[in-house]
Amino acid sequence: MSECAHVADLPRPEPVPLGDTCPECLAAGTHPVQLRLCLTCGHVGCCDSSPLRHATGHFRATGHPVMRSFEPGESWRWCFEDGSIV
Repeated sequence: MSECAHVADLPRPEPVPLGDTCPECLAAGTHPVQLRLCLTCGHVGCCDSSPLRHATGHFRATGHPVMRSFEPGESWRWCFEDGSIV
């Protein structure tokens, strides 16, 4: 695991989650497989194993590069820009 340049630009402390589930899935009536937290703004989105992949959609719409797992007991982070765990 390496730390990409985008990690240095993240707010400290990390943002407060804007919710406890994916609001886009909730609105669409679908169920997220797992959740991801945007480390720039706190958006909670569903993972790429979920049908609608809202965390990736959030990255594409905003350019916010780093997210972390929002699952209990997990703390790994992913940089969409670099395509790697950071």
